[in-house]
Amino acid sequence: MITPLVIAIAGGSGSGKTTVATEILKRVGSHRIAYLPHDAYYRDLKDLPRAQRDLVNFDHPNSLETSLMIEHIKKLKNWEAIELPVYDFTTHTRTDRTIHVEPQRVILVEGILIFAEPALRELFDVKIFVDTDPDLRFIRRLERDIRERGRTTESVIRQYLNTVRPMHMEFVEPSKRYADVIIPEGGFNTVALDMVISRIETLLESKEHNPDE
Repeated sequence: MITPLVIAIAGGSGSGKTTVATEILKRVGSHRIAYLPHDAYYRDLKDLPRAQRDLVNFDHPNSLETSLMIEHIKKLKNWEAIELPVYDFTTHTRTDRTIHVEPQRVILVEGILIFAEPALRELFDVKIFVDTDPDLRFIRRLERDIRERGRTTESVIRQYLNTVRPMHMEFVEPSKRYADVIIPEGGFNTVALDMVISRIETLLESKEHNPDE
């Protein structure tokens, strides 16, 4: 039986990870890919008062239930389906809904902190780090959080200074050394993307011809 290929995309908040993931999904084929964003695995804070939820450091590894993601990746590698959590970022709670994910030939994992977790790194066949200038990352995060997560400009700036930037320097930036490929400027770097996707196709073909790998 062919073992699925696990591709991981890391990088700072607003670096363009999702753009790279979307391009891989489009060009490799979404029908061949099981997509797991680390953001889906934030811990459910429904038992905390709202004021306390807002004080949680969401940029620290402890804010994520990484053990569940590891369990899900292992199941998918064993050709078992999983139920992906659905997280509500406006209330910091995990919803009652899940997304059914069938096993595929490619497992695509994306997140800020995935290279900072040794147990996760062991599961990755290809590790890609999206490297983008801090000012661009902050602008993208600001626009996203206001548009998609109901945040105010002041709260985004405060969170960036208090947790996002310090945690990036402590966990995300050092994890770049584990990457097999570093893509500057994310999805706008078409040359790097072409090379990465070509490599993925080659690895998939290799697994097809050598199913016991």
